[in-house]
Amino acid sequence: MDALSERNPRVVSAVKLHRGAQRRKTRLFLAEGANSVAAALDTGRVQELFYSAGAAVREHELVASAAGMGVRTTLVSDRAAQQLGETVTAPGLVAVCALIDVPLADVLAAQPRMLAVPVEMAEPGNAGTLIRVADSVGADGVVLAGDSVDPHNGKCVRASAGSLFHVPIARHRDVGETLDSIAAAGITILATAADGEVDLDDADELFAGPVAWLFGNEAHGLDPAVTRRADHRIRIPIRGRAESLNLATAAAICLYANSRVRYAN
Repeated sequence: MDALSERNPRVVSAVKLHRGAQRRKTRLFLAEGANSVAAALDTGRVQELFYSAGAAVREHELVASAAGMGVRTTLVSDRAAQQLGETVTAPGLVAVCALIDVPLADVLAAQPRMLAVPVEMAEPGNAGTLIRVADSVGADGVVLAGDSVDPHNGKCVRASAGSLFHVPIARHRDVGETLDSIAAAGITILATAADGEVDLDDADELFAGPVAWLFGNEAHGLDPAVTRRADHRIRIPIRGRAESLNLATAAAICLYANSRVRYAN
């Protein structure tokens, strides 16, 4: 089998998926690396799997599994693999996948008990980390509210380490409408705040019912108007001298505390 070069039309079309506009136009995106590709295959979203000669050796079982599922598997040159990937040392394994985001209404129709709702999240690495945390604690979905990062961005996909394919993810540009819909579904809205009236250590009763956690922008936090929409503001106790926590760390602490109560029995 001859390897496709970086000039092959299929490779060229796939490389264009690094751009958000092309992802929106085609409803496709790229998943790079063994973890992401394996998770994508489990969900049946892979349309084509590109692999280099090196990846054919390292990930033989994964490539064979994809072929066995009827996925088109395509050998590409090292140069083509480098262009398909976004990391400095490309893994040589890239899947073309159908977009994963679902309507907010679908997430709410499933009667979620725990949601993560990052608002105006701009950094794709943080978004991927939050999605990974949400997956690990057993959250029922992630809702990217406002002008947030595209979850199909390559850095987000890699940071999620496959979790992007495990957790329902919705995007809704209007923050007010997002909160209205969540509240109408009977879900308690919680916001993290340094001056919150409820200490996280004392919030177990709130976690007994369905909860949606609001997390703010990395640079500016939650807009005060958004914070006021929360039913309760939760304060993470800081017992050392640190002034604050970054977004991903705060989200992990809150979601794990929520998960501890939810899955206690």
